Amino acid sequence: MEKPKLLIIEDDDDLRVQMKWALAQDYEVLLAGDRPEALEAVRLHQPAVATLDLGLPPAPGDPREGFQALADMLAADPFLKVVVITGQGEKENALAAVRGGAYDFFCKPVDADVLRIVLNRAFQLSRLERENRELQKSLPASSFEGMVGSSRPMQKVFEFIRKVAPSDTPVLLLGESGTGKELAARAIHRLSPRREGPFVAINCGAIPDNLLESELFGHEKGAFTGAHIQRQGRIESAQGGTLFLDEIGDIPLLLQVKLLRFLQEQQIERVGGRKPIPVDTRVISATNADLRKAMTEGRFREDLYYRIGVVNIAIAPLRDREGDVLLLAKSFLQSLTDKNRPSMHFSKKALDAIERHSWPGNVRELENRLRRAVIMAEGNQITPADLELEEVTVRPGIQGLAEAREAVEREMITRALAKNKGNLSRTAEELRISRPTLYELIDKLGISRG
Repeated sequence: MEKPKLLIIEDDDDLRVQMKWALAQDYEVLLAGDRPEALEAVRLHQPAVATLDLGLPPAPGDPREGFQALADMLAADPFLKVVVITGQGEKENALAAVRGGAYDFFCKPVDADVLRIVLNRAFQLSRLERENRELQKSLPASSFEGMVGSSRPMQKVFEFIRKVAPSDTPVLLLGESGTGKELAARAIHRLSPRREGPFVAINCGAIPDNLLESELFGHEKGAFTGAHIQRQGRIESAQGGTLFLDEIGDIPLLLQVKLLRFLQEQQIERVGGRKPIPVDTRVISATNADLRKAMTEGRFREDLYYRIGVVNIAIAPLRDREGDVLLLAKSFLQSLTDKNRPSMHFSKKALDAIERHSWPGNVRELENRLRRAVIMAEGNQITPADLELEEVTVRPGIQGLAEAREAVEREMITRALAKNKGNLSRTAEELRISRPTLYELIDKLGISRG
Protein backbone atom coordinates (compact mmCIF):
# COMPACT_ATOMS: atom_id res chain seq x y z
CA MET A 1 0.00 0.00 0.00
CA GLU A 2 1.33 3.44 -0.97
CA LYS A 3 2.29 5.58 2.02
CA PRO A 4 0.89 9.13 2.31
CA LYS A 5 3.42 11.87 1.57
CA LEU A 6 4.73 14.09 4.38
CA LEU A 7 6.97 17.10 3.74
CA ILE A 8 9.33 18.15 6.58
CA ILE A 9 10.63 21.74 6.26
CA GLU A 10 13.45 22.27 8.77
CA ASP A 11 16.79 24.06 8.39
CA ASP A 12 18.49 22.07 11.20
CA ASP A 13 20.07 19.05 9.51
CA ASP A 14 20.16 16.88 12.65
CA LEU A 15 16.53 17.56 13.61
CA ARG A 16 15.41 17.03 10.03
CA VAL A 17 17.05 13.57 9.93
CA GLN A 18 15.69 12.64 13.37
CA MET A 19 12.13 13.51 12.32
CA LYS A 20 12.54 11.56 9.09
CA TRP A 21 13.61 8.35 10.86
CA ALA A 22 10.88 8.75 13.48
CA LEU A 23 8.15 9.05 10.85
CA ALA A 24 9.46 7.03 7.88
CA GLN A 25 7.60 3.88 8.95
CA ASP A 26 4.20 5.58 8.50
CA TYR A 27 4.84 8.12 5.74
CA GLU A 28 6.81 8.74 2.57
CA VAL A 29 8.96 11.54 3.98
CA LEU A 30 10.13 14.43 1.78
CA LEU A 31 12.73 16.91 3.09
CA ALA A 32 13.32 20.63 2.52
CA GLY A 33 15.72 23.03 4.22
CA ASP A 34 14.43 26.38 2.94
CA ARG A 35 11.46 28.05 1.22
CA PRO A 36 12.43 27.40 -2.44
CA GLU A 37 13.02 23.69 -1.74
CA ALA A 38 9.69 23.48 0.12
CA LEU A 39 7.74 25.12 -2.70
CA GLU A 40 9.37 22.88 -5.32
CA ALA A 41 8.50 19.77 -3.26
CA VAL A 42 4.84 20.89 -2.96
CA ARG A 43 4.56 21.45 -6.70
CA LEU A 44 6.35 18.25 -7.75
CA HIS A 45 5.15 15.74 -5.14
CA GLN A 46 1.86 17.23 -3.84
CA PRO A 47 2.19 16.05 -0.23
CA ALA A 48 -1.00 16.00 1.83
CA VAL A 49 0.67 17.33 5.00
CA ALA A 50 3.79 19.38 5.80
CA THR A 51 5.60 20.38 8.99
CA LEU A 52 7.13 23.85 8.93
CA ASP A 53 9.75 25.47 11.13
CA LEU A 54 9.11 29.23 10.87
CA GLY A 55 12.82 30.02 11.32
CA LEU A 56 14.20 29.44 7.82
CA PRO A 57 17.28 30.72 5.96
CA PRO A 58 18.50 33.31 5.19
CA ALA A 59 17.43 34.66 8.65
CA PRO A 60 16.51 31.72 10.92
CA GLY A 61 15.84 34.10 13.82
CA ASP A 62 13.17 35.99 11.84
CA PRO A 63 9.79 34.24 11.25
CA ARG A 64 8.95 36.26 8.14
CA GLU A 65 10.58 33.73 5.79
CA GLY A 66 8.51 30.99 7.40
CA PHE A 67 5.30 33.00 7.02
CA GLN A 68 6.13 33.58 3.35
CA ALA A 69 6.79 29.85 2.88
CA LEU A 70 3.37 29.11 4.40
CA ALA A 71 1.65 31.60 2.09
CA ASP A 72 3.47 30.31 -1.02
CA MET A 73 2.68 26.67 -0.27
CA LEU A 74 -1.02 27.33 0.39
CA ALA A 75 -1.20 29.36 -2.83
CA ALA A 76 0.26 26.37 -4.70
CA ASP A 77 -2.03 23.86 -2.91
CA PRO A 78 -4.87 25.36 -0.81
CA PHE A 79 -5.70 21.90 0.58
CA LEU A 80 -2.22 21.26 2.01
CA LYS A 81 -2.30 20.81 5.83
CA VAL A 82 0.66 22.65 7.37
CA VAL A 83 1.68 21.90 10.98
CA VAL A 84 3.93 24.67 12.32
CA ILE A 85 6.73 23.62 14.68
CA THR A 86 8.04 26.44 16.85
CA GLY A 87 9.87 27.18 20.08
CA GLN A 88 8.10 27.52 23.43
CA GLY A 89 8.70 31.27 23.50
CA GLU A 90 7.30 31.82 19.99
CA LYS A 91 3.68 30.76 20.54
CA GLU A 92 2.37 34.09 19.22
CA ASN A 93 4.09 33.40 15.88
CA ALA A 94 2.48 29.95 15.77
CA LEU A 95 -0.97 31.41 16.44
CA ALA A 96 -0.41 34.00 13.72
CA ALA A 97 0.51 31.18 11.33
CA VAL A 98 -2.75 29.36 12.16
CA ARG A 99 -4.64 32.57 11.40
CA GLY A 100 -2.72 32.64 8.11
CA GLY A 101 -3.96 29.19 7.10
CA ALA A 102 -1.78 26.67 8.99
CA TYR A 103 -3.67 23.60 10.21
CA ASP A 104 -2.12 23.39 13.70
CA PHE A 105 1.09 24.11 15.63
CA PHE A 106 3.47 22.11 17.80
CA CYS A 107 6.07 23.41 20.27
CA LYS A 108 9.67 22.20 20.52
CA PRO A 109 11.16 19.98 21.83
CA VAL A 110 9.44 17.55 19.49
CA ASP A 111 7.71 14.61 21.17
CA ALA A 112 7.47 12.00 18.43
CA ASP A 113 4.36 10.28 19.87
CA VAL A 114 2.39 13.52 20.21
CA LEU A 115 3.54 14.65 16.76
CA ARG A 116 2.26 11.39 15.27
CA ILE A 117 -1.19 12.07 16.74
CA VAL A 118 -1.27 15.62 15.32
CA LEU A 119 -0.09 14.42 11.90
CA ASN A 120 -2.52 11.50 11.84
CA ARG A 121 -5.42 13.90 12.43
CA ALA A 122 -4.14 16.20 9.67
CA PHE A 123 -3.86 13.31 7.19
CA GLN A 124 -7.39 12.11 8.03
CA LEU A 125 -8.82 15.59 7.42
CA SER A 126 -6.88 15.90 4.18
CA ARG A 127 -8.21 12.53 2.99
CA LEU A 128 -11.81 13.51 3.80
CA GLU A 129 -11.48 16.84 2.00
CA ARG A 130 -9.99 15.23 -1.10
CA GLU A 131 -12.74 12.58 -1.14
CA ASN A 132 -15.32 15.34 -0.84
CA ARG A 133 -13.77 17.17 -3.81
CA GLU A 134 -13.96 14.00 -5.90
CA LEU A 135 -17.59 13.57 -4.85
CA GLN A 136 -18.35 17.15 -5.87
CA LYS A 137 -16.84 16.47 -9.29
CA SER A 138 -19.09 13.42 -9.71
CA LEU A 139 -22.28 15.40 -9.02
CA PRO A 140 -24.38 16.53 -11.99
CA ALA A 141 -22.83 19.54 -13.68
CA SER A 142 -26.09 21.45 -13.23
CA SER A 143 -25.76 21.47 -9.41
CA PHE A 144 -23.04 23.37 -7.57
CA GLU A 145 -23.11 24.48 -3.91
CA GLY A 146 -26.84 25.19 -3.95
CA MET A 147 -26.67 26.88 -7.37
CA VAL A 148 -28.34 25.35 -10.43
CA GLY A 149 -27.31 25.86 -14.04
CA SER A 150 -26.03 23.86 -16.98
CA SER A 151 -25.64 26.84 -19.32
CA ARG A 152 -22.20 27.95 -20.40
CA PRO A 153 -22.36 31.28 -18.50
CA MET A 154 -23.13 29.48 -15.22
CA GLN A 155 -20.49 26.82 -15.77
CA LYS A 156 -17.97 29.67 -16.10
CA VAL A 157 -19.24 31.14 -12.82
CA PHE A 158 -18.84 27.76 -11.08
CA GLU A 159 -15.28 27.48 -12.43
CA PHE A 160 -14.39 30.99 -11.21
CA ILE A 161 -15.77 30.18 -7.75
CA ARG A 162 -13.73 26.97 -7.52
CA LYS A 163 -10.55 28.86 -8.41
CA VAL A 164 -11.02 31.92 -6.20
CA ALA A 165 -12.55 30.28 -3.09
CA PRO A 166 -9.34 28.85 -1.52
CA SER A 167 -7.62 32.26 -1.40
CA ASP A 168 -8.43 35.40 0.60
CA THR A 169 -8.66 37.51 -2.56
CA PRO A 170 -11.45 40.16 -2.51
CA VAL A 171 -14.19 39.29 -5.02
CA LEU A 172 -16.72 41.58 -6.73
CA LEU A 173 -19.90 39.88 -7.97
CA LEU A 174 -21.66 41.67 -10.83
CA GLY A 175 -25.16 41.05 -12.08
CA GLU A 176 -28.75 42.21 -12.21
CA SER A 177 -30.98 42.04 -9.17
CA GLY A 178 -32.17 38.49 -8.48
CA THR A 179 -29.42 36.64 -10.38
CA GLY A 180 -28.09 34.89 -7.26
CA LYS A 181 -25.10 36.99 -6.19
CA GLU A 182 -25.54 36.12 -2.51
CA LEU A 183 -25.74 32.41 -3.37
CA ALA A 184 -22.42 32.78 -5.20
CA ALA A 185 -20.90 34.59 -2.21
CA ARG A 186 -22.05 31.82 0.14
CA ALA A 187 -20.58 29.20 -2.21
CA ILE A 188 -17.20 30.98 -2.11
CA HIS A 189 -17.36 31.06 1.69
CA ARG A 190 -18.27 27.36 2.02
CA LEU A 191 -15.38 26.33 -0.24
CA SER A 192 -12.85 28.58 1.51
CA PRO A 193 -10.56 27.92 4.50
CA ARG A 194 -12.88 30.29 6.42
CA ARG A 195 -15.87 27.95 6.09
CA GLU A 196 -16.01 27.37 9.87
CA GLY A 197 -16.22 31.14 10.50
CA PRO A 198 -19.32 33.32 10.19
CA PHE A 199 -20.84 34.49 6.91
CA VAL A 200 -22.14 38.01 7.58
CA ALA A 201 -24.25 39.70 4.88
CA ILE A 202 -25.43 43.29 4.74
CA ASN A 203 -27.45 45.01 2.01
CA CYS A 204 -25.87 48.46 1.84
CA GLY A 205 -28.75 49.78 -0.26
CA ALA A 206 -31.44 48.77 2.24
CA ILE A 207 -30.10 50.81 5.19
CA PRO A 208 -30.48 54.62 5.44
CA ASP A 209 -27.20 56.50 4.97
CA ASN A 210 -27.27 57.94 8.50
CA LEU A 211 -27.47 54.42 10.00
CA LEU A 212 -25.14 52.57 7.64
CA GLU A 213 -21.87 53.61 9.31
CA SER A 214 -23.02 52.34 12.71
CA GLU A 215 -24.37 49.15 11.12
CA LEU A 216 -21.03 48.43 9.45
CA PHE A 217 -18.55 49.64 12.06
CA GLY A 218 -20.55 49.50 15.31
CA HIS A 219 -20.63 52.26 17.91
CA GLU A 220 -19.56 53.07 21.44
CA LYS A 221 -22.00 53.88 24.21
CA GLY A 222 -23.01 57.54 23.99
CA ALA A 223 -21.61 58.00 20.47
CA PHE A 224 -24.88 59.64 19.38
CA THR A 225 -28.44 60.12 20.60
CA GLY A 226 -29.96 56.71 21.29
CA ALA A 227 -26.61 54.88 21.57
CA HIS A 228 -27.34 53.54 25.06
CA ILE A 229 -24.99 50.55 24.79
CA GLN A 230 -21.79 49.60 22.98
CA ARG A 231 -22.65 47.74 19.77
CA GLN A 232 -20.52 45.55 17.52
CA GLY A 233 -20.87 46.25 13.79
CA ARG A 234 -21.24 43.77 10.92
CA ILE A 235 -17.56 44.03 9.96
CA GLU A 236 -16.44 43.11 13.45
CA SER A 237 -18.96 40.26 13.70
CA ALA A 238 -17.43 38.71 10.55
CA GLN A 239 -14.14 38.06 12.41
CA GLY A 240 -12.53 34.89 11.08
CA GLY A 241 -15.15 34.49 8.36
CA THR A 242 -16.55 36.29 5.32
CA LEU A 243 -18.20 39.72 5.04
CA PHE A 244 -20.65 40.08 2.14
CA LEU A 245 -21.36 43.69 1.12
CA ASP A 246 -24.38 43.58 -1.17
CA GLU A 247 -25.21 46.63 -3.33
CA ILE A 248 -21.87 48.21 -2.44
CA GLY A 249 -22.47 50.86 -5.10
CA ASP A 250 -25.03 52.47 -2.78
CA ILE A 251 -22.49 53.32 -0.04
CA PRO A 252 -22.12 57.13 0.30
CA LEU A 253 -18.76 58.67 -0.58
CA LEU A 254 -17.74 59.64 2.97
CA LEU A 255 -18.32 56.10 4.16
CA GLN A 256 -16.41 54.73 1.17
CA VAL A 257 -13.28 56.41 2.59
CA LYS A 258 -13.70 54.64 5.94
CA LEU A 259 -14.38 51.31 4.23
CA LEU A 260 -11.25 51.70 2.08
CA ARG A 261 -9.17 52.37 5.20
CA PHE A 262 -10.47 49.16 6.76
CA LEU A 263 -9.64 47.14 3.63
CA GLN A 264 -6.12 48.57 3.58
CA GLU A 265 -5.32 48.29 7.28
CA GLN A 266 -7.56 45.38 8.37
CA GLN A 267 -8.70 47.35 11.42
CA ILE A 268 -11.67 49.55 12.28
CA GLU A 269 -12.79 52.17 14.76
CA ARG A 270 -16.35 52.09 16.06
CA VAL A 271 -18.43 55.26 15.74
CA GLY A 272 -17.46 57.39 18.72
CA GLY A 273 -14.41 55.23 19.41
CA ARG A 274 -10.69 55.96 19.33
CA LYS A 275 -9.25 52.47 19.74
CA PRO A 276 -8.28 50.57 16.55
CA ILE A 277 -9.83 47.09 16.47
CA PRO A 278 -8.10 44.49 14.23
CA VAL A 279 -10.51 42.46 12.11
CA ASP A 280 -9.52 39.41 10.07
CA THR A 281 -12.24 38.80 7.48
CA ARG A 282 -12.51 38.19 3.76
CA VAL A 283 -14.62 40.72 1.87
CA ILE A 284 -16.93 39.77 -1.00
CA SER A 285 -18.91 42.60 -2.60
CA ALA A 286 -21.80 42.66 -5.05
CA THR A 287 -23.61 45.24 -7.16
CA ASN A 288 -26.19 45.51 -9.93
CA ALA A 289 -24.92 49.01 -10.76
CA ASP A 290 -22.32 50.09 -13.30
CA LEU A 291 -19.47 51.05 -10.95
CA ARG A 292 -17.25 52.27 -13.78
CA LYS A 293 -19.94 54.75 -14.78
CA ALA A 294 -20.36 55.70 -11.11
CA MET A 295 -16.61 56.41 -10.93
CA THR A 296 -16.69 58.73 -13.94
CA GLU A 297 -19.63 60.56 -12.34
CA GLY A 298 -17.78 60.89 -9.03
CA ARG A 299 -20.21 58.67 -7.10
CA PHE A 300 -17.77 55.82 -6.42
CA ARG A 301 -14.08 55.94 -5.51
CA GLU A 302 -11.68 54.45 -8.03
CA ASP A 303 -9.24 53.23 -5.33
CA LEU A 304 -12.08 51.41 -3.53
CA TYR A 305 -13.22 49.82 -6.80
CA TYR A 306 -9.80 48.29 -7.43
CA ARG A 307 -9.50 47.20 -3.79
CA ILE A 308 -12.83 45.27 -3.73
CA GLY A 309 -12.59 43.93 -7.29
CA VAL A 310 -9.30 42.05 -7.44
CA VAL A 311 -11.39 39.30 -9.07
CA ASN A 312 -14.68 40.17 -10.82
CA ILE A 313 -17.31 37.48 -11.43
CA ALA A 314 -20.24 38.40 -13.71
CA ILE A 315 -23.45 36.42 -13.18
CA ALA A 316 -25.60 36.41 -16.31
CA PRO A 317 -29.31 37.29 -16.21
CA LEU A 318 -31.67 34.34 -16.49
CA ARG A 319 -32.75 35.37 -20.01
CA ASP A 320 -29.15 34.78 -21.20
CA ARG A 321 -28.78 31.36 -19.54
CA GLU A 322 -30.07 29.05 -22.25
CA GLY A 323 -31.74 25.94 -20.84
CA ASP A 324 -31.42 26.93 -17.17
CA VAL A 325 -34.92 28.25 -16.56
CA LEU A 326 -36.59 24.82 -16.71
CA LEU A 327 -33.81 23.25 -14.64
CA LEU A 328 -34.34 25.91 -12.00
CA ALA A 329 -38.13 25.64 -12.12
CA LYS A 330 -38.05 21.88 -11.57
CA SER A 331 -35.45 22.22 -8.83
CA PHE A 332 -37.51 24.86 -6.99
CA LEU A 333 -40.69 22.81 -7.39
CA GLN A 334 -38.98 19.77 -5.88
CA SER A 335 -37.75 21.77 -2.88
CA LEU A 336 -41.08 23.57 -2.36
CA THR A 337 -43.35 20.54 -2.62
CA ASP A 338 -44.19 19.14 0.81
CA LYS A 339 -45.06 15.59 1.83
CA ASN A 340 -48.77 16.20 1.31
CA ARG A 341 -48.33 16.99 -2.38
CA PRO A 342 -45.40 14.88 -3.54
CA SER A 343 -46.58 14.50 -7.13
CA MET A 344 -46.90 18.16 -8.18
CA HIS A 345 -45.79 18.81 -11.73
CA PHE A 346 -45.96 21.45 -14.46
CA SER A 347 -48.52 21.33 -17.25
CA LYS A 348 -47.17 21.53 -20.78
CA LYS A 349 -48.60 25.04 -21.11
CA ALA A 350 -46.89 26.07 -17.86
CA LEU A 351 -43.52 24.83 -19.15
CA ASP A 352 -44.07 26.73 -22.41
CA ALA A 353 -44.99 29.88 -20.48
CA ILE A 354 -41.90 29.56 -18.28
CA GLU A 355 -39.67 29.24 -21.34
CA ARG A 356 -41.31 32.19 -23.12
CA HIS A 357 -41.27 34.58 -20.17
CA SER A 358 -38.33 37.01 -20.15
CA TRP A 359 -37.79 36.83 -16.35
CA PRO A 360 -36.83 40.46 -15.78
CA GLY A 361 -36.61 39.66 -12.04
CA ASN A 362 -34.31 36.73 -12.78
CA VAL A 363 -34.03 33.71 -10.45
CA ARG A 364 -35.69 35.53 -7.54
CA GLU A 365 -38.79 36.21 -9.67
CA LEU A 366 -38.93 32.56 -10.74
CA GLU A 367 -38.71 31.34 -7.14
CA ASN A 368 -41.37 33.79 -5.93
CA ARG A 369 -43.79 32.83 -8.69
CA LEU A 370 -43.29 29.14 -7.90
CA ARG A 371 -43.88 29.68 -4.18
CA ARG A 372 -47.21 31.28 -5.02
CA ALA A 373 -48.07 28.60 -7.59
CA VAL A 374 -47.53 25.72 -5.12
CA ILE A 375 -49.98 27.40 -2.73
CA MET A 376 -52.57 28.43 -5.34
CA ALA A 377 -52.65 25.32 -7.57
CA GLU A 378 -55.99 23.48 -7.39
CA GLY A 379 -54.63 20.02 -8.01
CA ASN A 380 -51.19 18.52 -8.45
CA GLN A 381 -50.65 20.31 -11.75
CA ILE A 382 -49.26 23.84 -12.00
CA THR A 383 -50.74 25.96 -14.80
CA PRO A 384 -49.69 29.30 -16.33
CA ALA A 385 -52.46 30.97 -14.28
CA ASP A 386 -50.95 29.61 -11.05
CA LEU A 387 -47.66 31.23 -12.07
CA GLU A 388 -49.43 34.46 -13.12
CA LEU A 389 -47.95 34.02 -16.57
CA GLU A 390 -49.84 34.72 -19.76
CA GLU A 391 -49.96 32.29 -22.64
CA VAL A 392 -48.22 34.73 -24.96
CA THR A 393 -48.46 34.05 -28.65
CA VAL A 394 -45.36 35.06 -30.57
CA ARG A 395 -46.20 37.39 -33.44
CA PRO A 396 -45.53 36.11 -36.98
CA GLY A 397 -42.26 37.13 -38.51
CA ILE A 398 -40.17 36.87 -35.32
CA GLN A 399 -37.35 34.41 -35.71
CA GLY A 400 -35.48 32.74 -32.87
CA LEU A 401 -35.81 32.51 -29.09
CA ALA A 402 -33.81 35.68 -28.34
CA GLU A 403 -36.03 37.80 -30.60
CA ALA A 404 -39.15 36.23 -29.09
CA ARG A 405 -37.99 37.03 -25.58
CA GLU A 406 -37.24 40.62 -26.52
CA ALA A 407 -40.73 40.93 -28.03
CA VAL A 408 -42.29 39.67 -24.80
CA GLU A 409 -40.13 41.98 -22.67
CA ARG A 410 -41.01 44.97 -24.85
CA GLU A 411 -44.71 44.16 -24.73
CA MET A 412 -44.82 43.69 -20.95
CA ILE A 413 -42.78 46.82 -20.16
CA THR A 414 -44.74 48.98 -22.61
CA ARG A 415 -48.03 47.77 -21.13
CA ALA A 416 -46.85 48.36 -17.55
CA LEU A 417 -45.54 51.85 -18.38
CA ALA A 418 -48.87 52.77 -19.95
CA LYS A 419 -50.82 51.38 -17.01
CA ASN A 420 -48.68 53.35 -14.52
CA LYS A 421 -48.66 56.51 -16.66
CA GLY A 422 -44.89 56.43 -17.10
CA ASN A 423 -44.10 56.15 -13.37
CA LEU A 424 -40.89 54.10 -13.36
CA SER A 425 -40.99 53.17 -9.67
CA ARG A 426 -44.51 51.72 -9.90
CA THR A 427 -43.67 50.03 -13.20
CA ALA A 428 -40.59 48.33 -11.70
CA GLU A 429 -42.64 47.25 -8.67
CA GLU A 430 -45.37 45.73 -10.86
CA LEU A 431 -42.80 43.86 -12.97
CA ARG A 432 -41.01 42.73 -9.76
CA ILE A 433 -37.66 44.11 -10.83
CA SER A 434 -35.37 46.85 -9.54
CA ARG A 435 -35.37 50.32 -11.06
CA PRO A 436 -31.78 49.94 -12.39
CA THR A 437 -32.84 46.71 -14.15
CA LEU A 438 -35.88 48.50 -15.65
CA TYR A 439 -33.63 51.32 -16.92
CA GLU A 440 -31.29 48.78 -18.55
CA LEU A 441 -34.17 46.96 -20.28
CA ILE A 442 -35.77 50.22 -21.49
CA ASP A 443 -32.47 51.35 -23.03
CA LYS A 444 -31.73 47.91 -24.46
CA LEU A 445 -35.18 47.58 -26.09
CA GLY A 446 -35.41 51.18 -27.28
CA ILE A 447 -38.61 51.90 -25.32
CA SER A 448 -39.69 55.50 -24.74
CA ARG A 449 -39.89 56.34 -21.03
CA GLY A 450 -42.88 58.54 -21.76
